[in-house]
Amino acid sequence: MFARTERLLLRPGFAEDAPLLAEALKDEGVARNLSTLPWPTAPDQAAEFLTAPEHPLLPRLLMVKRTSGTPRVIGGIGIDRHVADDGTAEFSFGYWIARRYWGLGFATEAGRAVLRMARTNGLPRLTASHFIDNPASGAVLRKLGFRPTGRIILRHNPARGTAARAALFEEAGDGAVDAVGDITAMRCNGSTGGRYGAPIRRLAA
Repeated sequence: MFARTERLLLRPGFAEDAPLLAEALKDEGVARNLSTLPWPTAPDQAAEFLTAPEHPLLPRLLMVKRTSGTPRVIGGIGIDRHVADDGTAEFSFGYWIARRYWGLGFATEAGRAVLRMARTNGLPRLTASHFIDNPASGAVLRKLGFRPTGRIILRHNPARGTAARAALFEEAGDGAVDAVGDITAMRCNGSTGGRYGAPIRRLAA
């Protein structure tokens, strides 16, 4: 999947992007808000992440800033699946942004494009979450049409060295209720978290 926005190209990652990804994730301030990649992330671990097979209807993309010179990878964004408490498949939205590009609207810009992909691909309503010490991500989610559920979950984070409390959000709309059949029926193979952040264990309802 590919998409163009006003300032970005959203494209899949390739093994050649691994050094750039590993370099970006050296920043502990960025890595503290992720839930799956090891930290520090070695180039071979980044390459494994970038080249892992994915379902064709679930975008997993790099944000590339379009410039007059060499394009710059500034973040990542995607949708992943995980198993809900009742055993059904849920779909979670997540992203990360390199520190120098925080506060410039790139997450919102890319998020709108990815949510359009979700609707085009027939995905049901998405969930999302953010660590409670990162309220800026909550503001982005609200701009994108997510609403807080009032629930707090635990998400593991390698850079923190432990699980931390995170606020759970869901899309305010209905999503695509007549979603593509095979994707709503998918189950995870024992995975406890998505590539871009997913609930691990609920703390409070």
